[in-house]
Amino acid sequence: MKKTPKFAIILSGCGRADGSEIHEATCAMLAIDCLNAQYQCFAPNIEQAVVVNHLTGEPQDEKRSVLIEAARLARGHILDLKDYHPQEYDGIVFPGGLGAVTNWCDFSVSGVSCDVDFGIRKAILDSVKSNVVIGAMCIAPVVIAKVLGSRGVHVTIGNDIGVASAIKKTGAVHEQKQATQVCIDENLKVVTTPAYMLASSIKEVCEGADNMIKAMLKLMEK
Repeated sequence: MKKTPKFAIILSGCGRADGSEIHEATCAMLAIDCLNAQYQCFAPNIEQAVVVNHLTGEPQDEKRSVLIEAARLARGHILDLKDYHPQEYDGIVFPGGLGAVTNWCDFSVSGVSCDVDFGIRKAILDSVKSNVVIGAMCIAPVVIAKVLGSRGVHVTIGNDIGVASAIKKTGAVHEQKQATQVCIDENLKVVTTPAYMLASSIKEVCEGADNMIKAMLKLMEK
């Protein structure tokens, strides 16, 4: 019997302004499920860099846990990122949302000189070492570029000139893509899609997520 592919989905909180973009994460989960694969959600057990009121867009003077907030999105079925073991998975997915560049790293403040959270960096490097296929959406490819840029990884965030320029400074190669398209790095087994960096509707996000997961499944066969 053919093995059922298993994905790890790494979350950065819950909500586009200070955590994981909910549509992107959910569409990735839906695509995995519809393609008869399985997934397990993870998040680093760290404090959010900032808490944002999603109604007003204003910062809130409070503290929240990335793991606890991400549990909302995962319906409580979530593990601490330290419990991610790449040998147990075939793919790992990083949805976008500003949490990717505030909680996983400080790109939103420091740009290309940003520091990446130890657990996130380890998950990416261990995944490459273990031949786990990596997927990233929206702004999350910035984190992949920061960690794998020295290896010349190919990624896309769409066509944002400023972010693409920063990506190139890491040593990574940026490929311009449309909202539902994917960039495939067959060497490092990395698939990225612009999602809400370009998408104007959840329909486009879902199509891009579906294309990303399908491309990841193909890379798993190689």
